[in-house]
Amino acid sequence: MKRSLFVVVLFIVINSFGQETTIIKTPTNPEFINTKVFYAQKVINSKSVEVHPKGIMDFSIDHYFGDIAGDNGGVKHGFFGLDGIKDVRIGFQLGLSDRLNILFARAKGSGFVTNQYEWGLKYQAMRQKDNDPSHPLSLTFFANDVLSAMKATDTALHLENSFEDFGSRHSQIVQVLVARKFGKLSLQLNPLYLHTNYVEPGAQENLFAVGGALRLPLSKKLVLLADYFHTFRSQESIDFFASKGIGFHDPFGIGLEIITEGHVFHLNFTNATDILENRFIRGTTSSWGDGEFRWAFTLTRNFVVFKDKKAKGK
Repeated sequence: MKRSLFVVVLFIVINSFGQETTIIKTPTNPEFINTKVFYAQKVINSKSVEVHPKGIMDFSIDHYFGDIAGDNGGVKHGFFGLDGIKDVRIGFQLGLSDRLNILFARAKGSGFVTNQYEWGLKYQAMRQKDNDPSHPLSLTFFANDVLSAMKATDTALHLENSFEDFGSRHSQIVQVLVARKFGKLSLQLNPLYLHTNYVEPGAQENLFAVGGALRLPLSKKLVLLADYFHTFRSQESIDFFASKGIGFHDPFGIGLEIITEGHVFHLNFTNATDILENRFIRGTTSSWGDGEFRWAFTLTRNFVVFKDKKAKGK
């Protein structure tokens, strides 16, 4: 609980500091007169197709609590998960240009692999534009590298955190995000490829997954969100983990996006226990059917770091 309180206080301090520099409105440069398919950089577990304009940076906090129900939930076990912390991520994303963003984040991590550092690049190659058949979709590419700085366990145990060297501490994601807005409804499809440099014997180093997301406004300030991923695993890998009593489940999240003047708040429910794709794509073992889902939230605030002198109206 102390860690949770610290994270919230940290956000409030930065929120107060940025009162004079916050931006939410879309710049008036004609280059940016296009369809905003999603409002935020993240849906629930999935990233969105959107990027920040040049000079804009967001500061975000993601927080995943413990199980609401099931064997580890309820009133007796952590007050519906609120007494526990599964994962916390603090991150920054900056627009280097109107299409290219860089991000850096620190995540606690859940399970065997913790103490994670993420850096990534997000590039929007295409933007949907209203009443323009030549721009029917938004298309974005995302790639990252995640490093675990935790203390390695004994290599003789052959666990997924029995890192052999510095290189074995890394994993990488390459993801394609394709989205379109149909009236008020926004839909997204995002296939991805995950490579983990070190895995336990019997597990897969390379995984392919397909995700999807939707956004549906319920009112001007309240929006319904949902996203889902399916990971394709080899039968050999499935049998290997089944022999250990481990079964995997597809990450699914549903939540509400609350838009305020200054920042965006997401109130979510998901069975994923890790925040980073590098972890929940390969390691979601919690089941909605068994009550192993949790309350999660994301707080985001935007800042002007530097102004693009070439853009009009800024």
